[in-house]
Amino acid sequence: QVQLAESGGGLVQAGDSLRVSCVLSGRTFSVYAMGWFRQAPGKEREFVAAISGNGGGTAYADSVKGRFAISRDNVKSTVYLQMNSLKPEDTAIYYCAADPGFFTPEDAGLAYRYIYWGQGIQVTVSS
Repeated sequence: QVQLAESGGGLVQAGDSLRVSCVLSGRTFSVYAMGWFRQAPGKEREFVAAISGNGGGTAYADSVKGRFAISRDNVKSTVYLQMNSLKPEDTAIYYCAADPGFFTPEDAGLAYRYIYWGQGIQVTVSS
């Protein structure tokens, strides 16, 4: 049984940095492409970033490109999302998710590809 557990969220000020992490347990981590999604109050869930199983491919939403960086450590079964220059509009619950399929940047943002999801972690950016 695959489980995903996020950590590292919290309250920060605009312009600050924060790193959230997600650990996968129950299966071999490297076979999954991993993604981060977020959902703000009153809004639909949206794609943030994704990374291929070997870490060689990444994809980002335009809204975070240049500010956020996704990475992974396959030894630690962990995916990270480094968030820099945070804005109040980045406030949301952040979810990590695992995709067993072949990673392509063009399809990385499609939520239906991700079959395992974490519980989510709150990130709040104050102005």
